[in-house]
Amino acid sequence: MRIPESCAKCLYDRQRKRMPDEGYLAEVRALIEGRGENDTSPVLVYRFNQAFARRFGPSNGYAAVKRRYNDLVLGMEARIRARIEKADDPVAAALAFARVGNYIDYGAMDTVEEDTFLSLFDRAALREEEKEVYDHFLAACEKGKRFLLIADNCGEIVLDKLLLEQLGRRFPGLTFQAFVRGGEVLNDVTVPDAEYVGIDRVAEILSNGAAIAGTVYNMMPEPARQALDQANVILAKGQGNYESLSGQGRHVFYAFLCKCDLFIRRFGVPPLTGMLVEEPQKLPNRA
Repeated sequence: MRIPESCAKCLYDRQRKRMPDEGYLAEVRALIEGRGENDTSPVLVYRFNQAFARRFGPSNGYAAVKRRYNDLVLGMEARIRARIEKADDPVAAALAFARVGNYIDYGAMDTVEEDTFLSLFDRAALREEEKEVYDHFLAACEKGKRFLLIADNCGEIVLDKLLLEQLGRRFPGLTFQAFVRGGEVLNDVTVPDAEYVGIDRVAEILSNGAAIAGTVYNMMPEPARQALDQANVILAKGQGNYESLSGQGRHVFYAFLCKCDLFIRRFGVPPLTGMLVEEPQKLPNRA
C-alpha cells in the first residue's frame, strides 16, 4: 500500500515525538523523501528503528505493555470463550472479538485506553455489509487445508487463539500456522509472546524474520515464505499487515479496526469501525 503524503507527515511527527534530536530527524526526513514507490509504512518504521538504534542504542519500551495486555485478556479468556460458545455462530463471534483486539495498537494510536478497549466487546459483531466476505471466508476454510494467521499485537493474540479454536472445531481438516514478528517492534507479538498466551497449542508459530510491524515477502526467511505461498486461507490482522500485503495479488482476508485517518478515509467509515476485507477485490480509493 503506497505511502501518501498525509501518512508520511504522520510518520515523521511520531518520530519527532519519540526523539526530538535534529540529527535523527534529518535521517528520518531523508528516509521518507527517499522512499520507493513500493515502500510501505511498516518498512519505513523498520528503517527508522534501525537509525534510532545506531544513534541511541536498542529500544524496547513496550515489554511491560505487552505483558499487561496479554495478562488482561488471558484473565478474560474463559468469559469470552463462554460468550463465543453461546453465540448462534461461534466462528463469527470469535472473529468479531478477535478484531476488537486490534485496538491495542501503540503504532497507529496516540493513546490506548483500557476502558475503551473493554467497551468495544459490547458492540462486537460483523456488520451486515460484511456478510458476503464472511461467507467467502467460510467457503475458503471449508475447501482449504492450510490456514495462516498473520498476527499483530499482544493481547489481541489471545483472542486470535480463541478464533483458531473455533475454526478448528468447525473445520477439522484445517491445520494452522501463525506468523509473528521476528524481533521487538512496538507492542507486536513475537515468538515468546505467542508461546506465553498458549497459541502454540492450536497453531505452529513462525517468525516473519525481522523486527517489522508488517509482512514483507523479501525480508522473510524461507520457512515463512513457504508457509505464505502454500496457505489456502490467509487471515491477516491489523493495519500494518494490510499495508504491507495488499496489492500483491494474493488471496487474503484482512481483519482490523480503522484507527487512523488514512484507513478511515479509504474505507469511508467512522473511527474504530471493524473491517473484514477480502483481496483481490477493487476497493474505493479515498486516501
